[in-house]
Amino acid sequence: MKKADKDINGGTLSYRPPDYLGRQAKVIWRKVVVFLEENSAVNRVDSNLVEMYCTQYEIYRNAYKHIRENGEVQAIYKPVQDFEGNVIDRTFQGYKRNPMTSIYSDSIKNLAKIGSELGLSPASRAELLQLSTNTSKSKTNAVNALKELLEG
Repeated sequence: MKKADKDINGGTLSYRPPDYLGRQAKVIWRKVVVFLEENSAVNRVDSNLVEMYCTQYEIYRNAYKHIRENGEVQAIYKPVQDFEGNVIDRTFQGYKRNPMTSIYSDSIKNLAKIGSELGLSPASRAELLQLSTNTSKSKTNAVNALKELLEG
């Protein structure tokens, strides 16, 4: 009998990243899964969030590499032609933003949002810890109330 997807690997995330992820995404997968398993309530059901985080990380790294190699802006030149259509000079028109800066910016925003959902920021870890503490306290209170009711 086949196990339900949520029960595969004991319900935990696999340390082995999916084959279809890129090289950088696989590297961050291995780091993030170890951290999440030790410090979070994340499990196999959340694998799609971990995947999104890892792919956004790879996009962020690739965009940053492109920006480093090509700069944040690129010069724009207008060709000057003679009467036969031959380019004889170029006139500087200004600068345009490298489109990779938008991709870089979007990936950083996505990393922050997804990372927060996974508990990868100090604030979100503190919030998850508080939720966990409150949940365990309310469970303890409910158990104690039930004991009193049954004994009483």
